[in-house]
Amino acid sequence: QVQLVESGGGSVRSGESLTLSCTASKYTLSSYSLVWFRQAPGKEREGVAAIDVNSRTIYIDSVKGRFTISRDNAKNMLYLQMNNLKPEDTAMYYCAAVYGLTPAQALGSSRGMDYWGKGTQVTISP
Repeated sequence: QVQLVESGGGSVRSGESLTLSCTASKYTLSSYSLVWFRQAPGKEREGVAAIDVNSRTIYIDSVKGRFTISRDNAKNMLYLQMNNLKPEDTAMYYCAAVYGLTPAQALGSSRGMDYWGKGTQVTISP
């Protein structure tokens, strides 16, 4: 069973930055497409950014130009660099892994993920 672990969440002010990280213990992530999801209170979970095994990426419109997803297969790490954060970015952020999907497919397939982390909270104050 692959266990994903997120880190890097926190509480910052609007306009500031955070970098989220995700790693897997004992298993390699290099063969999986990887996705960052988020879920705000009272809202459905949504895909934020996805990256495939060739590092092709996709983002939802609301974070384009502000967020950057990246992976380091040598370190078995996934990252989400978040700049110019806004209060509407407040949510629990989860990383997930899925085998065989394109970034677009993975971004829209929260129910189709193979593995999930437990999440890291991001809170943005005005």
